[in-house]
Amino acid sequence: MRKLIVISGIPIDDLNVEETLDRLEEFVEIGRATGKNHQVATVNADFIVKAMSDPELRFLLQDSELLMPDGMPLVWGSRLLGLPMEERVAGSDIVPMLAERAAQKGYSLYLLGAAPGIAQQAADVLQEKFPNLVIAGVNSPPYSSVLEMNAQVVQDIRQANPDILLVAFGNPKQEKWIGMYRHQVNVPVMIGVGATLDFIAGHRARAPQWMQKSGLEWLFRLAQEPRRLWRRYVLDLFSFGYFFIRQWWVMRSGNQPEMILPKSNFMIVDHETAVIDLQGQITIQNHQDFYRTGQEALAEVSSVIINMENVTFLDSTAVGSLVALTKDARSKQGEVLLAHVPENIKRTLEVLKLASFFVLVPSVEAAFAMLREERVTNAEPAPQHQAASAPAEKSTTQWTVAKVARRLDANTANALIEQCEAHLRQNPFLILDFAATVFLASAGLAALVKIQRLAEEQNGKVRLANCSEDVNRVIQLVRFDKVLSLYKDIASAMGQLESV
Repeated sequence: MRKLIVISGIPIDDLNVEETLDRLEEFVEIGRATGKNHQVATVNADFIVKAMSDPELRFLLQDSELLMPDGMPLVWGSRLLGLPMEERVAGSDIVPMLAERAAQKGYSLYLLGAAPGIAQQAADVLQEKFPNLVIAGVNSPPYSSVLEMNAQVVQDIRQANPDILLVAFGNPKQEKWIGMYRHQVNVPVMIGVGATLDFIAGHRARAPQWMQKSGLEWLFRLAQEPRRLWRRYVLDLFSFGYFFIRQWWVMRSGNQPEMILPKSNFMIVDHETAVIDLQGQITIQNHQDFYRTGQEALAEVSSVIINMENVTFLDSTAVGSLVALTKDARSKQGEVLLAHVPENIKRTLEVLKLASFFVLVPSVEAAFAMLREERVTNAEPAPQHQAASAPAEKSTTQWTVAKVARRLDANTANALIEQCEAHLRQNPFLILDFAATVFLASAGLAALVKIQRLAEEQNGKVRLANCSEDVNRVIQLVRFDKVLSLYKDIASAMGQLESV
């Protein structure tokens, strides 16, 4: 059972080093047996600060299969929340241990990234230390953005077919690269490892053990690279502290003793949906009971509606259980919908920047209506020229309007391209409606560029409408707002063709 502690919006796995290695081994075995891939990240305070202003990174971390607490501020923060983590799990410690276990189990590693020559040096060091270790490949490609990276990199990894891929591009590039290409390379375990290969190769020195254990490793690194790191550490100190204090305050103010015993009962309504009624406070003392109830429901159905009308408080472990349960449902192509969410709980989710991760609906009836609409849409046969998973669209005399999926990422990008390509053959003037979209990933950005090029080839135009604040932010971070046409709503996007 996965135990997550949410710190400043990011769900961190509460595991010790040995449990983390066991989980990674389990991921490899699952991947070998089923083809499933798993994204893993080593999270520190800098990750969290960047995720607060980068919606794509935030969603990728929230959606990862394993997040290690690679930083003492996270461990200290969990203690202040009254939810002490097992221990710090540093990527620089885990990778050599994982290599040792890989050598014992016959798993192969592929090292991607770092400066030229560093990955190869790290591979040589690991093979010298663990002679049975299989290095499937090493590649340190020239610097480029995630969207501009040579496609041959992906092809080389596919041909090497490793069990574990270590990606050393630094955060957030490595997390975004894995998120964009994970289904193409299809490696069982993909881990963003930052500077770990530099440490293994001896290119950078690690802090003494006493500094690592006392949380002063940052000071050692700052002394090594003061010009590069001082701004980052000052920003991390104030930004992480600010976000954490907000979380601590909103959770502290809501955690009041009460006489109502927490309950989490569920009933199966139809062959695809269950309803769970929650009541009282869900905390570290009882969140496992709630999560177990959710898992029992998902063993029989694909979607769960959680009635939160009588919930009075959620601590960070309870929110983590909601995240884990939602990810379990989505892995079954289902969903978790939160109904009747009290205002104090909404405020907590907003402070944690998790409101858009979940599907919040005003009532249980509204949740059923949403699920029915989705099932009807998915059941409708698609025209021969259109991808079966494409969303519904409507047409006007001048523009075709296509709805974009809730999450435009590597899973949905190709379907959108196929859908739009079909529309553009009929009408080269296309509006993409982002009203329902809460997450835009790098793969989605690449799809938008391709769709725009397809339109231009036919002397047409593509416009984007109804983009949320998070979607706009992702577009702005890569400066695509300079090349994509963004409009407030459908009406303003339509305009007159002459004005284009």
